[in-house]
Amino acid sequence: MSLLPPLTPPSPPVVGPAAPRRMAAARVILALILREMSTRYGRTPGGYVWGILEPLAAILFLSVGFSLVMRSPSLGTSFLLFYATGYLPFNLYQTLSGMIGAAIRFSKPLLKYPAVTWLDAVLARFLLNSLTGILVTIILLTGILAVIDSRATLDLPPMVLAMALAMALGLGVGTVNCAISGLFPIWELIWSILTRPLFIASGIFFLYDNMPPMAQDLLWFNPLIHIVGLMRTGFYPTYSAGYVDVVYVLGLSLGLLAMGLLLLGRYHRDILNR
Repeated sequence: MSLLPPLTPPSPPVVGPAAPRRMAAARVILALILREMSTRYGRTPGGYVWGILEPLAAILFLSVGFSLVMRSPSLGTSFLLFYATGYLPFNLYQTLSGMIGAAIRFSKPLLKYPAVTWLDAVLARFLLNSLTGILVTIILLTGILAVIDSRATLDLPPMVLAMALAMALGLGVGTVNCAISGLFPIWELIWSILTRPLFIASGIFFLYDNMPPMAQDLLWFNPLIHIVGLMRTGFYPTYSAGYVDVVYVLGLSLGLLAMGLLLLGRYHRDILNR
């Protein structure tokens, strides 16, 4: 009989804790943001200057054009401020929905790596274009207020809420379009045709209150009408947009986002394999 103690297998070496998934995802999202910044703005002369000049040119075009046929805008006395408060939140939504809708197609080669997920691609485009849109909006509105020498009392909460709703709506619509256009590429063309009237029907040129009742009944279901109206209440203290329904816009945005996430979670492999 052996007097030696029974042999026990050696204990496995202690390995330090792995980096949390959220830290890895943050690094991936940051890398995707830097890649898109260099791709989108680093290859053109002026870079980010064009991000400011494009909406500025649109606002100037609208202001000069309508000032030739109208004595004053529907609110206030400045055409620049009136059209800027309508165009900038609309432009933020349009940019986000378009960029997020093409997120998987843009990052498709990188999505073959296990460390990069479709959600990282969507979040990277959302964060970059949201920050860019907010910065452009602040710069342009500050410059316009300085040029027109406005002493109006600004109400910050409605402005912040309107921009946040535009971001949420752009994220929801973009996520759904990202899934549908990935499965059916022709959807991108169909969507661009269907949504062309939005530029006219979103309250950039007019006030919802001045439209006939039949038109109001139809336009109310356009969430951008609510966002633009809410934005203008922050710049015009005497304007009360009683038709604005924040719950409707937020509920629609979150519903679209949930639908888009479900579709991408279910079909992202099919989209990548196409």
